[in-house]
Amino acid sequence: MNTLKDIPIAMLETILEEAIEWLVVVDKAGNIIYINRNYCHFLGVNREEVIGKHVSNVIENSRMHIVVKSGKEEIADLQYIKGNYMIANRIPIRSNGEVIGAFGTVFFRDAQEWMKMNSHVRSLFLKMQSYIQDIDSGVKYGLSDILAVSKSMNDLKEKVKMIAPSDISILICGESGTGKELFAHSIHQLSGRSHQPFVKVNCAAIPEHLLESELFGYEEGAFTGAKRGGKKGKFQLADGGTLFLDEIGDMPLNMQMKLLRALQEKEVEPIGSTKPISVDVRIIAATNRPLEKMMKEKRFREDLYYRISVVPFNIPPLRDRMEDLSVLCDYFIKKICKKAGKRISGIAKEVMNLFSRYQWPGNVRELENVIGASIHLSNGDMITMDSLPEHMREPSQFPLGEKKLKEILEETEKSLLMQSLKKYQNDKREAAKALGISKSTMYEKLKKYELS
Repeated sequence: MNTLKDIPIAMLETILEEAIEWLVVVDKAGNIIYINRNYCHFLGVNREEVIGKHVSNVIENSRMHIVVKSGKEEIADLQYIKGNYMIANRIPIRSNGEVIGAFGTVFFRDAQEWMKMNSHVRSLFLKMQSYIQDIDSGVKYGLSDILAVSKSMNDLKEKVKMIAPSDISILICGESGTGKELFAHSIHQLSGRSHQPFVKVNCAAIPEHLLESELFGYEEGAFTGAKRGGKKGKFQLADGGTLFLDEIGDMPLNMQMKLLRALQEKEVEPIGSTKPISVDVRIIAATNRPLEKMMKEKRFREDLYYRISVVPFNIPPLRDRMEDLSVLCDYFIKKICKKAGKRISGIAKEVMNLFSRYQWPGNVRELENVIGASIHLSNGDMITMDSLPEHMREPSQFPLGEKKLKEILEETEKSLLMQSLKKYQNDKREAAKALGISKSTMYEKLKKYELS
């Protein structure tokens, strides 16, 4: 037995199944032509069903299809799968000098195994983790996290696959709670920048006088209180990757002009600096504001709008895709029960009927909050009318458009606190425990709503 040809087929199959713990092979189009049992078991998929599917639809954050196109191997690369960083190799397969596919292996199933191996590698990984946390670039979501059966949402998911590989700017529009950030994460993950930083800036959460330094950074001594050595801005931190400008409709006009210049020139000038710095970032912006109306009112610059909305992306509100309601409810019940240690088997029919009639001004985020509250207040194994927050039992008290989302959520929170205190006979510790919050948080909220 001198060559590979002399090895029995059964032995080769055993090697592929057992010797290489996780293995996947794709063809030139990025479709899976082989995946071993261990990998299928971890992913929770049926091998017969995934053969022939595009690898990005089966393996979270996969870059196998990118390796096929580039022809460049990726060795010991970090890949985020199911809540852990894995260490993976991706190798192009060539025949007569032409790339005809690629194979990928995962040789460490989580970062802990890797760190045990070598103290030097461990220190590098910890530095990388610290860097990721510093710039808030932990990309948590992929297309598989966007649960939907509706045509409108599945069309959007297909659109993500089409536009993600390019570098064009994208504007994601939708009401609060529709999942704009999930789509932003998914676009980055499926792009050629997926191994580079994903940096988020909430334009509404940063005070106007700080926004410039957050975006562009500053030099040492630029102003009173400036950090020694200066500070990099979000543009520099996102260099090579994606910058997600959330709530861009809330950006002040003077900052809109400075942002436009940075996008046009592809360079930023930190506060206190006289030298511009070149940056390479892809822009994904999101808003729940009517930007077209704001442009007419001169509250949003037209030139910036057309710069960031090369591809407009409109997410429908939950009330316009009620066929997704059941899928979302099942997912949130499992997710929250696992975290809370409770057993809820489903939702009573009358509650689902109520959910179907409700307008959901807070969209998917409000649905998750309502289900979470109901699970904590439930005494049985079903979500019933008695376990719903009070405002849900009388949904007519919140007609669409009469109250802002913040007001609705605050009234819901207040109602939930009152119900919890009543259920646990004013025992604040038990009520806090049931709601999954700390005792100090409970007291803060009681003070906020004058319930103490």
